[in-house]
Amino acid sequence: MMQQPLISIITITFNAAEQLPPTMKSVAEQKCSDFEHLIIDGASADNTIETARRLGTKSLRILSEPDNGLYDAMNKGLRMARGKYVLFLNAGDAFHSPDTLHMYEVAAGKNPDIIYADTVIVDESRRMIAPRHLSAPDVLSFRSFASGMLVCHQAFMVRKDIAPMYDTSYRFSADYDWTVRCLSKSRPGRCINLKTVAIDYLCDGLTDKNKLKSLFERFRIMRAHYGLAPTVANHISFVGRAIKRRFSDQF
Repeated sequence: MMQQPLISIITITFNAAEQLPPTMKSVAEQKCSDFEHLIIDGASADNTIETARRLGTKSLRILSEPDNGLYDAMNKGLRMARGKYVLFLNAGDAFHSPDTLHMYEVAAGKNPDIIYADTVIVDESRRMIAPRHLSAPDVLSFRSFASGMLVCHQAFMVRKDIAPMYDTSYRFSADYDWTVRCLSKSRPGRCINLKTVAIDYLCDGLTDKNKLKSLFERFRIMRAHYGLAPTVANHISFVGRAIKRRFSDQF
């Protein structure tokens, strides 16, 4: 019987041959070796699978078959994962440095529920556009996400035994719902902030292309978890933050 890896890195792909190489290379460069890498592919018609095999590590496992969208594929990844912890790193995203996974590994030695870090946004040329506008808080709890998705999904590593399946009734923001439900199962003080940038996030995702629909879904999710009145109050502050960012960008 194969030994359980510490970390399962799950990468979702669909016709992603052009976006995949930086992701695969960043995994192969990691100094930590106690992981498996799963490619969950939606029956791509391009060279995605060939690219994954060519650039993959010895721990690579691939599932390629039709699916019912991104979050259905993520659920397949969760079912396949053998690691104690799961971390989603989608096609186009990359670990920020070769030391990143080792930092997660060291923190995992304390047996936390969740390990998290910061993210920077990059373009297709891998140039940094900006830090993510929300920073990971020093202390993370279930209530933290009432103020928005303070930790990027790709920088959020969770113990698999507390990770639920994604709610596929949400088309654009099921990752936000999933992180909140993970936090609801975590114990106080059992979340570790790496206090560093861990992930280069490619600014070309499903949520980026469907911003308005995603925001409506996120409102519904916030209301379900935190109640209507706090959600409305928080959204008023969100609008203020957005106006402030837009104003500062212009001057």
